[in-house]
Amino acid sequence: MRRIRSLMAMVLLCAVLLLLVYSNWQIDMAHTRIVSHEQSLAGSFVPEPPGEPVWKPMEVAVVPKYLVLNVTVSENFRKFFLHNTAYWSRLLHAFLRQHDQSHNITPPAEWKECREANRELLKTNVHDFDTYPDLHKDFLRMCHCRDPPQVIDQPKKCTSDGDGTFLLLAIKSVPSNFLRRQAVRETWGMEAVYQGGLRVRTLFLLGSSSDMDPDLQPLLEFEARQYKDVLQWDFHDSLFNLTLKVDAFLKWTWSNCPDVSFVFSGDDDVFVNTLAILEYLRALAPDSASRVYVGQVISVATPIRDPKSKYYIPKTFYEGAYPPYAGGGGFLISGALLGRLSQVSTLIPLFPIDDVYVGMCIHALGIAPEMHPGFQTFDVEENNRENMCVHKKLMLIHQRTPRQVKWLWKGIHSPLLIC
Repeated sequence: MRRIRSLMAMVLLCAVLLLLVYSNWQIDMAHTRIVSHEQSLAGSFVPEPPGEPVWKPMEVAVVPKYLVLNVTVSENFRKFFLHNTAYWSRLLHAFLRQHDQSHNITPPAEWKECREANRELLKTNVHDFDTYPDLHKDFLRMCHCRDPPQVIDQPKKCTSDGDGTFLLLAIKSVPSNFLRRQAVRETWGMEAVYQGGLRVRTLFLLGSSSDMDPDLQPLLEFEARQYKDVLQWDFHDSLFNLTLKVDAFLKWTWSNCPDVSFVFSGDDDVFVNTLAILEYLRALAPDSASRVYVGQVISVATPIRDPKSKYYIPKTFYEGAYPPYAGGGGFLISGALLGRLSQVSTLIPLFPIDDVYVGMCIHALGIAPEMHPGFQTFDVEENNRENMCVHKKLMLIHQRTPRQVKWLWKGIHSPLLIC
């Protein structure tokens, strides 16, 4: 009898111990699920070696500050873009009406759901959508989608050493163009403090590769850690998505570099005379410096209606002329305009051609582009393409290979050059 009682006591003790172990296991699992859920909400964070962070968790449930707008759209802009039947015009005037009534605008659908949300909208509003080229169809499916997730960030770019940024070089690139980026880093995009204490910083703006391309992401992440000059968003890097890239960069700069004096926006295949640009900007009067939008201006332009052209624009999408704009190979914008530009861009539907889109946004602020002969986005005369004295007087030339960029940079800074 005594043995039976002892055995029952042992069984009871084991049961209690098992119950305690099981309870602790359940608590641990619940905690793991909560942490995993919080991490999934916050976004993925990739650990990196000590130093300045490249990746940062995505913010959750934060209403972007530019949805409540404190910006006035110029009357000249409204007169230029009169209401017509083209889809882009109808979108623009719908946004303007909402802004005029309440000074805000309804945020677009979340990025993951945005493409699907557009399907019925397009079917209803673009009657000949099926006749559009595939590139244009892809653009239209995403043209309401803003704020793409950021894959690689540089949140301390403009504050890492406590100094201000006089000129921020924002260079549009694609993941595979490493040689072009490296040539820029070693020449005109070299980060430095120039004469007079003018600090220049550099950023390369990237989207993501296509699923059909080789996976370059590990190399990009290494490059970003090494040079701390790569910004990347999670959208397909294509010709028509350059506008989305510009829009994302405007908002990023407003948040992360609000005190930058000037921004240069350009391609990764241009040659830039950084010293000439700094001399030009330093000589500006304060009033002019706050309204800079300078480049090679295309003052009279209309949409190309040839479907074979990469710049083809269907008439049912956009009707009328383009406002004057600076060629997208490279132009300068005052940092004082960034906040207003970022806000007004939310009112203006994305357009497939990025430099035209920037011109639209600038026009909405009541500012006219300024032509400067130092910007040669369509290149110089062929017989001057190896003339160092010609290049030394210019600010930008488009288009040059990485080898040519290094050769020109060395040449215009040679102590032997006599001009």
